[in-house]
Amino acid sequence: MTAAQRALRAHLVTFTEHEYRYELHGGTRASSQALGVDEHAVVKTLVMADESRTPLIILMHGDREVSTRQLARQAGRSAVVPCDPAVAQRHTGYLVGGTSPFGTRKTMAVFVERSILDLEAIYINGGRRGLLVRIDPRDLVRVLGAVPVDAAQ
Repeated sequence: MTAAQRALRAHLVTFTEHEYRYELHGGTRASSQALGVDEHAVVKTLVMADESRTPLIILMHGDREVSTRQLARQAGRSAVVPCDPAVAQRHTGYLVGGTSPFGTRKTMAVFVERSILDLEAIYINGGRRGLLVRIDPRDLVRVLGAVPVDAAQ
């Protein structure tokens, strides 16, 4: 059981597990195809850092990219850049490709693309490569305190 699964259970989040064959650099396209789900409903967990190198998480649709400029503005930061993979792993405790916003090693601010909250269900990493969990997107706000933003491009 992963730290993410333990966190989900501790917060009484209803979830189903969906395993797939992990492909290095396959991203959400590979996982959505393997599971037969819309890539728009597969949510990626991206670790970023602000101008003072404070880490934060942005949750984004699999088929969209993050506008770091929009994210910084809406998060009240001067700048936001992607974290180096090794730094992201130290903050989260997860390998890149298996990063979940649940059960992270360090508590970080979490932002979520606003339109994700309109979906009926989402698929998000369950804490290891090759594992997605299906949850109600409202649990992102309830459990993580995720702040809605408009940062998709």
